[in-house]
Amino acid sequence: MRYLPNADADRRHMLRAIGRASVDELFSDIPRDVLAAYRPLDLASRSELEVLDELTRYAETNEAAKRVSLLGGGIYDHYVPRLVGHILGRSEFYTAYTPYQPEISQGTLTAMFEFQTLICELTGMEIANASMYDGATALAEAVLMADRIRKRRRVAVAGNVLPQFRRVLDTYAWAAGIELLDVPFASSGRCAWDRAPNDISALVIQSPNAFGVIESLDGLKKQLGDALLIVATYPLALGLLAPPGAFGADVVVGEGQCLGLPMGFGGPLLGIFATRMEFLRQLPGRVAGRTVDADGKVGYTMAAQTREQHIRRERATSNICTNSALCALAATVYLASIGADGLRHVAELNLAKAHYLADQVTRLRGFALAFDGPFFNEFVLRPTEAAGVVRRRLADAGFLVEDSAELEELGVKNGLRIAVTERRSKAELDCAVAALGGKR
Repeated sequence: MRYLPNADADRRHMLRAIGRASVDELFSDIPRDVLAAYRPLDLASRSELEVLDELTRYAETNEAAKRVSLLGGGIYDHYVPRLVGHILGRSEFYTAYTPYQPEISQGTLTAMFEFQTLICELTGMEIANASMYDGATALAEAVLMADRIRKRRRVAVAGNVLPQFRRVLDTYAWAAGIELLDVPFASSGRCAWDRAPNDISALVIQSPNAFGVIESLDGLKKQLGDALLIVATYPLALGLLAPPGAFGADVVVGEGQCLGLPMGFGGPLLGIFATRMEFLRQLPGRVAGRTVDADGKVGYTMAAQTREQHIRRERATSNICTNSALCALAATVYLASIGADGLRHVAELNLAKAHYLADQVTRLRGFALAFDGPFFNEFVLRPTEAAGVVRRRLADAGFLVEDSAELEELGVKNGLRIAVTERRSKAELDCAVAALGGKR
């Protein structure tokens, strides 16, 4: 965003309008220890060019920006085609929010409809919304929907779901009075779903899961009976894997960041939500539909919007008040531009490069895979050294790797999670292997 200066008179006018005497009073709610660490940049009386140069200098001190990312755990360093940014930057999309008036929102509605269509094709489901905040809230909303349908107040959750997904789900379930029951995982890293309890509204399973391991969904729905099967997925992996809908999934959710969105320090993100047509009235969010006008011309409009903005609050399925429209547009442009063959190719690159790195690393003394289940582009290493020491060695060699604390939250001690995307070159992977082997 460009530098937009405010004159002192402008600031005084805005402060009067909100009933504050000064900027310090405006930020008085911020804890003092946080404010103590705040250091003004001293950009007063500078031109736009000078401010831009100064901020660029500060940005260039960010060492993380110069390192090679092996970060995973739900957000990945995928390549974003330049076309995505070009389309998003067009004014008719960049300023779009809620298409309350379809007669002047046909572009936005068309994009939403195309997004829904692409997500249905990707997941093997019958209907998708457009869209949700992120993968974590999409999963939480899926659990609320399942409980509205089955009304058993109990939902089983695989113990290898991403921790940030689980934390959001815990909050939603606590507020809704839904009991969450843990299902353990086996030595393969896969969920031991044969140990799922009975009399539940739904089972939540993630594939690939928090360890990068691909779950076996075959026969799972049959075992559950009438309980709903909720599958959280990594959309890019569906370029190679059979869609959850093919295994009888009732709801498919996921984090859409891998479809044309940058890592962005953790956001903005995109929640994907798809289900069966029979659950349309319980579907959270909004659905765009295609119709014809009085002259028989094709047009688009809102077909369903069971949010509290539009219907009585007690009948709303969700209080989510935006649909991440710009992020959904990015995913639409990404998928439409690379096509089915391109998506498969990108997925194959992720798979091949991750397996190459895992194979090379496990040939080194003192390294083994923590789980023997099949994986896509992410895996967990268990070194004989302290994980923190290995992580620092990789950092010194110019690589970004997650702290092992999140894996410890899942009960995995001294593990390092490594993610490899299509952006990583063989030279970079070989350099990582050399660093792990103690070479520079």
